Amino acid sequence: MALDQLARAPSRVSGLAADLRDADPRSVIEAALEAFGPKLALVSSFGAESAVLLHLAAQVSRDIPVLFLDTGMLFGQTLDYRKQLAAGLGLTDVRDLRPSFADIAVHDPKADLWKTDTDGCCEIRKVVPLDKALEGFEAWMTGRKRFHGGDRLRLSVVEEAPRHVKFNPLANWSKADLDAYVIANDLPAHPLVAQGYPSVGCWPCTKAVEAGGDVRAGRWAGQDKTECGIHVARAPSPPNVGGGI
Repeated sequence: MALDQLARAPSRVSGLAADLRDADPRSVIEAALEAFGPKLALVSSFGAESAVLLHLAAQVSRDIPVLFLDTGMLFGQTLDYRKQLAAGLGLTDVRDLRPSFADIAVHDPKADLWKTDTDGCCEIRKVVPLDKALEGFEAWMTGRKRFHGGDRLRLSVVEEAPRHVKFNPLANWSKADLDAYVIANDLPAHPLVAQGYPSVGCWPCTKAVEAGGDVRAGRWAGQDKTECGIHVARAPSPPNVGGGI
């Protein structure tokens, strides 16, 4: 049995989940890389908390592919931070994923879909590009943590998704753990954190949060929406969406 087939076998995934349930983040990354090798990717927003997972991954291997969703709606500070972190950590394979020109032309020609359909906007700018980029991988790592609340309260370190295995190396860590790691390793902060943005996404749907507020309170503020869709089980994309990148 090939390595990727072995890694995808239910017993193998169950074993990883059991072994890594209480493991430290670096051990999770090492185990994921050992199991999946070049079929493993790391998906990063280069947002407010992203430096921790990226630094941890770089200690294991700077060659792990890092997938960055450049939606066309990001803050300029995020784009600058992406360049700063990638260079500072010595990451060798950061891939910028962008929505297809066809999808934008058909579904969001005025770049204002976010005003009427945030789910649709996330679909063409995040979900579809990531789905396409992940076609060459068997597993991916995310920066989600349980302390973010909502559906993430029950987050597992290892998840069996329909088409991939997902690793959440930081699932068990608290905000205090993250902050301590940043200080210990002198990691640069996202520029918007100091301006009251504890979580940073696209500029139309991200607001500053009052001191002491929930870390994700500024994401889609005033809406029931709490996730962009890349971590949510969903039906296949409509036929007209996803013409190419």
